[in-house]
Order: sequence, then structure tokens, then C-alpha cells
Amino acid sequence: MNVLILRLKIVVKTCCSAFFFMLLAAGAANAQQSLINSKQEEKIRALISQMTLHEKVSLLHANSKFYVSGIKRLGIPELALSDGPHGVRAEINRHDWAYAGWTTDSATCFPPGTALAATWNPELASKQGLVLGEEARFRKKDVLLGPGINIIRSPLGGRNFEYMSEDPFLISRMAVAYIKALQSKDVAVSVKHWVANNQETHRDSVDVQVSERAFREIYLPGFKAAVTEGGAYTVMAAYNKFRGDWCSENEYLNRQILRNEFGFKGVLMTDWAAAHSTVKAALSGLDLEMGTDIKDYNEWYFANPLIKAVEEGKVPVSVVDEKVADVLRVMFKTKMFDEDHREKGKMNISGHQKAAYNSAAEAAVLLQNKGNILPVNFNKIQSIAVIGDNATRKHCGAGLSSEIKALYEITPLQAIKQKFGASVKINFAQGYEKQSTFKEGSNRGQGNSDNVDWKLINEAVKVARESDVVIIFGGLNHDFDTESFDKQNMDLPYGQEVLMQEVAKANPNTVVVIVAGSPVKLAGIVNRVPAILWSWYGGMEAGNAVADILSGKVNPSGKLPFTIPVALDQSPAHALGNFPGKDLKVNYEEDVLVGYRWFDTKKIQPQFPFGYGLSYTGFALNNFSTDKKIYEKNDIIHAKLMVKNTGARYGAEVVQLYVSDPVSSVLRPEKELKAFQKVFLQPGETKTVELDVKVGDLAFYDETKKSWKVEAGEFVLQLGNSSRNISKTLKISVK
Repeated sequence: MNVLILRLKIVVKTCCSAFFFMLLAAGAANAQQSLINSKQEEKIRALISQMTLHEKVSLLHANSKFYVSGIKRLGIPELALSDGPHGVRAEINRHDWAYAGWTTDSATCFPPGTALAATWNPELASKQGLVLGEEARFRKKDVLLGPGINIIRSPLGGRNFEYMSEDPFLISRMAVAYIKALQSKDVAVSVKHWVANNQETHRDSVDVQVSERAFREIYLPGFKAAVTEGGAYTVMAAYNKFRGDWCSENEYLNRQILRNEFGFKGVLMTDWAAAHSTVKAALSGLDLEMGTDIKDYNEWYFANPLIKAVEEGKVPVSVVDEKVADVLRVMFKTKMFDEDHREKGKMNISGHQKAAYNSAAEAAVLLQNKGNILPVNFNKIQSIAVIGDNATRKHCGAGLSSEIKALYEITPLQAIKQKFGASVKINFAQGYEKQSTFKEGSNRGQGNSDNVDWKLINEAVKVARESDVVIIFGGLNHDFDTESFDKQNMDLPYGQEVLMQEVAKANPNTVVVIVAGSPVKLAGIVNRVPAILWSWYGGMEAGNAVADILSGKVNPSGKLPFTIPVALDQSPAHALGNFPGKDLKVNYEEDVLVGYRWFDTKKIQPQFPFGYGLSYTGFALNNFSTDKKIYEKNDIIHAKLMVKNTGARYGAEVVQLYVSDPVSSVLRPEKELKAFQKVFLQPGETKTVELDVKVGDLAFYDETKKSWKVEAGEFVLQLGNSSRNISKTLKISVK
């Protein structure tokens, strides 16, 4: 007995010692970082003290499309920026938007935002960030403009494909991982677009009106996480107005929230040509003016007019110094003053391309698979029909600010031919043709996109009849998913619905692959075709990824990051008639009921729900439990469950934990996502999953008290694999 007690004492002493040394190490690391920060601030003050007013102001506005002047005599380098949410954009001329014609600026092209969010895998977001950081550094870029993290409010939003999700929690988890990884490569992100840029229609003039509660619960969390958890070095102000003031000169947004509440000490820049004043913008916290105007850069709001405002006493010199300090701080954080120890970067290596492939493969969402028509066993068929414009169309080089000059881009038809052409006859038919046209700032080019070309359909029907299996590649392109305008409707363009219906009549073994970055209407085909796979814009490896999923080499594991309605008028903004607004004002009348919160609370059945996605195998969620049943408001809920792969294929399930508050003093959504984890399992394998939720995260924003409130009482934890497929529930109480 005495020996046992002695051993216990040794174990306890050892554990305590280890914990003590961990605390010491953490304290030492924090002290070292504080010392580094203190020295940096001293250097910043010293540099500012040596600058003339003209030199200070030169750091606060662009001197070309993507550059900000340096100060040679003080050793301050020029700041280089680049578009790049999912790839470093090709080189632009310094003073116009034409491409510079470089032969060395081809880059890795990842799938864009909605596809990344559809992986529900922050580890992939981190890997994407690392690649983008490495390639930006290789190209000598200091700031990469992304990620875009605005909420997907309407299926028609032109930039939905960039903006990840309708859910702020999913956005936050993906964005934080992306930001931390990218900035570890000595490149600053620029989180955009701050804030409530949820439409492209009148984006440069519309005034967004939203309740404080909805603002805090829906539109703000992603940005808060990006700054307070991700440590984003720069933030980009949006074009639109927010409650009457332009985002670039909004005192409430930029001083009260971003600076004071979030503690942001980086650079707040404008979107290009989104500045509207000198004095108001300067006083409200804007640091850097970027733009497109070809007039003299010295005439910009933050150039000579700012110098004049200081000389006239309208803007204190201390405010200018604050802005210069923000710019210099970002330069120090990205080691621009220490090139010898700065990341050198890498470009277009095989690891980068593998990362792009993994993102495309994990993003694909299997929406429907009646009769288990997928995967296709290419060893047991003699022929396959490949139909549709998106079988051969490349998408990386469009979308305006997100367009990438990809090193290469594999199309679906190309990949299918390379992988299976030697053993299977491949019959291609165009099926439909692109009828739309693109003009920046106007969606009128979408207007002639509903013509049914029966000649092409008849050709497609013929090859369908002659083939064992049919794959139709449909959906959208960047005439629809793009910066600068919104979609006119949710319809599949170019007569695709008729094509899919007619082909399915000719050959019931028809699979539809949707290439798109925002919801489209599928009501006309879900009962006509057995299988639907949503493959997004898959980046440079799009074709290889989708071919491997169709053949079963890869098991689809993506989940929808947004709700797909049956029809547009199911969506809240459209059901209430508040998109795109009236008289340049848009009222977010749906309040906190955005996306699945609206559908679930109003008991509206969507076409496919948020978080939904099938697999070639099956999964069971069991033994759902929490560490206790009653919690204090500062506690953390530790939930645990078992996940089992019940099928015969390796695959991944996304475990999703939603929480509801059945009895509340305010209207609350039927459920809200509070935790998730992607779990990879071999056939028959079981894993334990632990999900943590802070009790504080069960709060709603109390507008009367201007603070977050967790009401005492009962909450329901809902476990499932989509917002509409809840398999287990547990009740807990909060004191």
C-alpha cells in the first residue's frame, strides 16, 4: 500500500512539474512576443518621427493599380498587393487593368470559396492558405486580397461562389484556418468585404439596413473570428453603405467595432475606388485608399487632399501617424524589413497541385444517387456518353477579381479520356451552347440564355442511346457567377433542363454533374435523373477530381454550405421582397433567419438542405452524450459520440452539432450550427468524436441591453449530418 501511495505521489509530482514547465514555457513565449512587439513599436515610432507629412501620406494611397509607394531614404519598401482568394492573379500593368503579358505568372488555381466551404474541412483551408502564401511570396507579393467571407444571403448573389457559406460559424472556422496558414508565409491577407456586401446589384451605392441583432449574430462573426482568432493583418472595406454611411468612412464599423471591440491594429483599406471623402474617412479609421481612377494619384482623397486637411487643422497629425503606424506594422509582421529571414516562396510545385486536387475532390457533393448508379464501374461498361458545354469549358480564367491564369486546367472530358479512353468508348456531344455574353457591371448578357437548341439536344439523345452510361456536365459559368452583377434568376440556362430530361428518357442511366458556385433550380430534374453530383468550379484539377469521384476512386464527402431552394421565392430575402432593395436601400427584413435558419424555422422544405451530402458508404452516429446535464454560463459543453462506417468503402462523414433554445424571450432560429468535425473511416471502423461548445456561444444578442445574453433554461443539442437529418438529440440545462 505504501509503495502504491509513493508511486502516486511521484506521478502527481511529475505531472505537476510538467504542467508547471508548460506554464513557464508559455509565459516565456508570451514575454518574448511582447518584447518583439515592443521593439517593433519603437522602430515604428522612430520611422514616423523622421518622415515629412508628404512622406507619411504617400504610404496611405496607391501609386498604381496594386502598389503603394515606399520611402527609399528610410529603407521603407514598396507594398505590393494582388488579387487572390483562390490563386495569385496574373500580373496587371501598373497603371491600367490590362494584363502585363508575363510568361512566368501562371499559378495554382484552387476551387473558390463555396467549394472550399463544402469540404467542411479546416485542414484543407489551412493547406490552401499555405500554398497561396508560398506562391504570393514567390511572386513578391506582400498582401493577398482574400478571403471573401460575406454571408450568402440570396441564391442570386454574383459573388456567392467566392463567399463560402450562409452560416457564420462555418465561415469562421474555414477562414481562421486559411488566414493563419497564409500569413505564416509572411504575406498579409485582406479579409473582405467589410461589411454586409451581400449583393452586387448597386453594390457601390446601396444602403444596407439591418438590425443590430442580425448584424451581430449573422454578418459580423466571420469578420470577428478573422481578426481576433485568425489575426488578419488587413481588412478591406466594402463598396456599399451601412446604415447611411459608406463602409469606408463608417465610424461605428471602423472605430467602434473593428478598432475598439476587435482590437484591430492592422490596415483597413478600401476596395478599389471605394473611398468617398478625406476628412470623414480619415477620422473614422480608414488607413489606405486603393483605386482604379486614371487621374493623378496625388488627387485621391488620401493624397494631396489629406495633406491639405492636416494643414487646415481638419485632421490631426496624430491621426495620420496612426495610419502610417498601421501600414508599417503590417510591413514588420510580414518581415518586409528583414528580407533575409522572409519566406522566399515556391511556385507550381507538385504539392501545390495535389492540394488543389484534394480541395476539389473533397468539395464535391453527391446530392442524389437513386439505384446506386454511382460510382460507375468503368471495367464493366463498353461506352459512356459525355454531354454538355461544361465538360470542356475552363473556368479558372474568369470571374473578374478572382480570375486566375492557371498553370493548366484539366476539363472533365479531358480527364475521362485520359483515365478511361483506352478501354471505354467515349461519345461526346455538345448538348447545349453558351448563349450568354459578359459585360462588366451588367447582367443583361444573361437575358438570351433560355433558348432550347433542339439540334444539339437530338445529337445528345443519339449518343445517349448508343452508350451504356451518360454523364451530363451542366450548371453555370462565370457569365453568371461573377463579381460586378447578380444573376437574373435561379434557372439552369441554355435549355439545359430540357436537355437533361430528354437524355434521361433516352437512357435512364444518366448522371448530371452541376458545375456552379451558387444555388440553381433543380426541381425540373430531380425526378427525371437518378444521380446528381455537384462539383463546383473545381480549379485546375477539376476534371481529375470529378472523374475520380464518378469512378469511385474517391468517395464524395462534401456537404452543402448553403441551402438549395425548390424555387427562388422560398428564400427569405425573396419571400419578403427585399432583394435587391428599392431606391438604393435594402432592408434585411428576414433578420436572423438567413439560409437554413429561415427554412427550418418556417418549416419550408428546400430542394436540398444546408449541410447535406451523400456518400458511397453509410455512417451511423451513436452513444451521443455530454459530460454533464447542467451547466454554468462560463462552462464548456463537452459532447461525445461514436461514428461508424457501416458500408464497404473508405469515406468521410461530417458530424454536425446544432443547438436550439425552445423557450426564449426572443424569436430564435429552430437550430443553429455550433460545432462540426469531418471524420475519415475505413469500412467497419469506429471513431470517437469530441465536440466542444462554449455555453456563452448559446447566447443571442440583446438589443435592449446591447450585450450578449444566455438565458437560463433548457437547450437541445441536435446531432446529425445535415440541418434536416438529425439522428440524436440531448437536452441540457443552463443555470
